[in-house]
Amino acid sequence: MSVTKTLASYVTNAKPADLPEAVKAEASRTFLNWVGCAVGGAQHETLDIAIAALAPFSGPGIASVLGRRERLDPLHAALMNGISSHVFDFDDTHLRTVIHPAGPVASALLAYAEYQPVSGADFINALVLGVEVECRIGNAVYPAHYDVGWHITGTTGVFGAAAAIGKLMALDTRQMSWAFGLAATQPVGLREMFGTMTKSFHPGRAAQNGMTSALLAQRGYTSSEQGIEAKRGWAHVLSVAFNPDEITENLGKSYEIAVNSYKPFACGIVIHPAIDGCIQLRKSGQVDAMQVRSVTLRVHYLVLELTGKKTPQTGLEGKFSVYHAAAIALLKGAAGEREFSDAAVNDPQVIALRGQINAIVDDSMAPDAVHITMILNDGRVIEHDVEHAIGSIARPMGDADLDEKFYGLTDDVLGHERAQNLCRLCRDVGSLPRVDVVAQAARLPA
Repeated sequence: MSVTKTLASYVTNAKPADLPEAVKAEASRTFLNWVGCAVGGAQHETLDIAIAALAPFSGPGIASVLGRRERLDPLHAALMNGISSHVFDFDDTHLRTVIHPAGPVASALLAYAEYQPVSGADFINALVLGVEVECRIGNAVYPAHYDVGWHITGTTGVFGAAAAIGKLMALDTRQMSWAFGLAATQPVGLREMFGTMTKSFHPGRAAQNGMTSALLAQRGYTSSEQGIEAKRGWAHVLSVAFNPDEITENLGKSYEIAVNSYKPFACGIVIHPAIDGCIQLRKSGQVDAMQVRSVTLRVHYLVLELTGKKTPQTGLEGKFSVYHAAAIALLKGAAGEREFSDAAVNDPQVIALRGQINAIVDDSMAPDAVHITMILNDGRVIEHDVEHAIGSIARPMGDADLDEKFYGLTDDVLGHERAQNLCRLCRDVGSLPRVDVVAQAARLPA
């Protein structure tokens, strides 16, 4: 069979009982993290604008926008929840490809679960399959596809959403192949948009487009059945390199969600090592930020490619500035959403320290590593290495860490008591009779 058909056959035949317990547990962690990010980002100006612009065109309001009062049709709810879950740049990351897997898939799934009843077991299975599809397709084209300038979360996320919704709709293999073909013709996301509101639009639109693909395919809307691998299909048009074996080998034997990671800091993941190292130095008592003369960061090449903004003007731009991230970490000892606000980016102290920071590419640096050289005003030189940043596979966030992050994102929106109930539901999502109770618990009363 072709790559597209092989993948479609796997998705249509995969059963909840096939999933190892560890994979189901990681899926629940992924879902918890996604819900926290979506609720936390719900009050951001980006979502205000998107809802004001598009809500008048929504169909019947049956699906929740998490952390808000509005209810929209499932397609528009998927878009909005994808935006809010990504606007803080605090969501999960598949480190091999830098895909943020949950945004496109979970946004589509939860919106659909308010349209048709979905059990927790079927929901977790669909979430795992959606993540598997998008990340395997990402593995097949990364880094060439990303280096060209595509935002891989949007371009592969549409396949994940199509797979997840198609699974819930019980598409057959041919219909799933059509859904993948429809997904293939709707790539969304350019890296040029990083640091603007449009970056968070990408996973939202991928969720919406993927759901659309499955809905059309179910009704018999045809497409190429080699949409991924054909000469003029998705992979060859959008990438100069493609390894189809990354998609088809060991299907059902290994799971990409098992190596998912979660961010402790609300910004581009490639600058997490620099933040981690600066916070470690601050906490050690060796460094007073006001006594720093200069800081040199030796970093992986992607750091400057993705986060080289020296003079960010907004909080969203600050998330893609290694200079701001290091400065705020030294000054505040933190890098949550407050540290990437417009006010933080334009703080005179932060701006002054930012000007003392330099970053240089070192080809020996792994993506989750950094070497810091700091010169203080008294002439002392301090050097510090981070081999693996917190949140990486080597130093993962534990359940307690994820709970703390979740409450930090949701308490101010929902209140702590409601946030605790929501956390319990997310943790137990696989055993719920109906998953729509999560959406109900996460929305504000009308």
